Parts: sequence; C-alpha cells; structure tokens
Amino acid sequence: MILTQKLGMGAVEAGTYVFLSAMAWVPGSLLGGKIADTVGRKKTIVVFQALPALALVPCAFLGSSRLIAWLLIGASFLHGVAEPVNDAMITDLTRPEQRKAAFSLLYLGHNLGVAVGPTIAGFLFANHLVWFFLGDAFTTLLAVLLIGLFVKESAPTREQIQRSFAEDHTAEKAEHGSLLSVLLRRPFLLAFMFINVLFSFVYSQTGFSLPLHLAGVFGEQGARSFGLLMSFNALVVITLTTFLIHLTERITPALTVALSGLFFAAGLGIVGWLRSMPLFLLSTLIWTTGEILSATSASAYVANHSPITHRGRVNAVAPLVMWSGQAFGPPLAAQLIERFSVYAIWPLTFVLSLSGSALLTLVHLLERRNRESNRI
Repeated sequence: MILTQKLGMGAVEAGTYVFLSAMAWVPGSLLGGKIADTVGRKKTIVVFQALPALALVPCAFLGSSRLIAWLLIGASFLHGVAEPVNDAMITDLTRPEQRKAAFSLLYLGHNLGVAVGPTIAGFLFANHLVWFFLGDAFTTLLAVLLIGLFVKESAPTREQIQRSFAEDHTAEKAEHGSLLSVLLRRPFLLAFMFINVLFSFVYSQTGFSLPLHLAGVFGEQGARSFGLLMSFNALVVITLTTFLIHLTERITPALTVALSGLFFAAGLGIVGWLRSMPLFLLSTLIWTTGEILSATSASAYVANHSPITHRGRVNAVAPLVMWSGQAFGPPLAAQLIERFSVYAIWPLTFVLSLSGSALLTLVHLLERRNRESNRI
C-alpha cells in the first residue's frame, strides 16, 4: 500500500518491487549462513540487524521518492544476512525433541510485536508515515542492544564437532564438503523444502492479494481493515500457539506441516466469498492456525536434518527455497489480478494448499519406510 498509494505505483510495478525486495534476501542469506558458520552467531546478528534499522531512518524524510523502495530492498538484503542465524542458534541450544517448542517461543516473541505493530501502522499510514519508519528503526535497534548485552555465542566448538564426527549417527552428524553435497545426501530434506514453496506462495497472498481485496470491499477503510486482521492474526498466534504445539507434540514435523495446508486451504479458499469483517476474522483464525503449525514445525524439521558443521548454511538455504513463493507470489498474483481480478487468487490458494498437504504426507511415509528398512 505504501508503493501503490504513497509512491503512485500500479499493481504490477508494486509487485515487481516486492519481488526485488524478497529476492534481495537470496545473496544476503547465503552470505549470512557462511558468516554464521565461520565467524559466529552473535556478531552476525548484531551487525546485520543494526544496519537495516539505520537504512529505515532516511525513508522517513524522503516523501514520495522512489528511493524509499530501493532503501527497503537494501534493508531486505541486510536482514537476510541476519535471519538464518536465529534458527542456527536455536538449533545449537536444543535437542530434537525440544525444537518444536523452542521454535514456537521464537515465533511467539515475533508475534508479540506483530500483535500491535500492524494496527499502529494502519493508523500512521495516512498522515504520519514518518513515525512508521522511525518506530521500526527504534524497536529494531533496541532488540539489537538486548542481544548484544544478554545473548552468548552458541556456535559449536571444535571439540563438539570432532565428537560429532566420531559418535553421532543422526542426520545432525558433522560432515565435510560443500553445502550442495550435504543437501544432495538428504533427499527428504530437499523434497520437504521444495514442497513448502507451494505453501509460501499461498501465504504470500495474505500480504499482497488480501489487502488489495480488502481495499475493493471496504474502500478507504481497506488499510485499517488489513491492519486489524494482521493484529488479530498475531493475537491468535499468541493465544493458540502453546495449545496447538501441545496438541500436535506427538505428530512428526512433516505431518504437522501437511496438516497446516488443510487450514490454509480452508481459510484462504473462502476469501472470495466474504463481504463482512466478522467473516474475514473467521477466515484469519483458520489460516493463522495453518501458519502456526507450519512456522513452528518446518523449522524443527530443517533443524533435525542439518549437520552440526553446516547449521548456518542449511538454515540460510532452506528458508530461501521454502519461502521463494513469497518472492514469486506477488508478481504472479499481480498478473492474475490484472488479467482477471483479485477473486481469481483464492481458488488457486485452495488447490495449491491441498496439493502441498498430499505431497508432504507422501514424504513422511517414504521417510518412515526408509528409516525402518535401515534398522533391519
């Protein structure tokens, strides 16, 4: 909405800039994974979270300049460097059976901020965009300060790596070689990553097609309506995450993500028929349940299949593949919207979500059969 309503872009042009912003993560994340595995986790987070926060400050004073879009793309690159370090650090500090719960805590912490952020942004959008950017910069720098003061380095030591070579027989065993060779020796991880592209394409429509749809339904109140739904989304996350993690604790991460696809299909597949805010809230409740199950279990699956020597790099590449739908989703959706209408998006989300669920269920069954044959 900043790109279209403040900078005067059309839907296709805005989708292109969103695509560029998402793609800027690719080199950033690859760089961050390598730095995390060689230099360490803490330094990477501190430096590459502070820099994008500083990039937001000039955005507050540039008015309707297109330079804002390019600064946001640069900030996306810098965020990409820091992002894989979070998952690598949690993997360092936990055992496999703890990871669904651990990643749910990271997810909850993120959404505590999201619970109030979109609503504030919705009110600031019309007349106070300066504070939109400055507030984002301030809160990010505050987080960086807390990490610098209270978080210790967690990267595996040389002794831990040598012990893993000698004693570990799980998918987390230390390995020599390039990241590509490591991934090629893990076909189930590769399949899991690429199937999740379908889900990320579907989920990207909550940030692109949904606000456009709301603008069509509610007119000038579209921005506030979208902010309300995003805050409700975060409140659902805060309220239900612990309950859902407990409810699915005996279900494998792969099957839990497959289950999330059913909720995406139900929650987003019905959007085209909705006209009232209570029904949009119900839809958000349903697809947010899918978001919770996917966000907490996908990271656990990747962590459980990452060798101790390559955690930073695997956690850099896996989200890039799994969330590539976030990059391609907006421009592809924009083309559909231009050719047909926003109503063409929602049946597509239904079909893709169900397809992803079926494929992940197949991956789970094949992996279980492979494990049982190896035991024999």
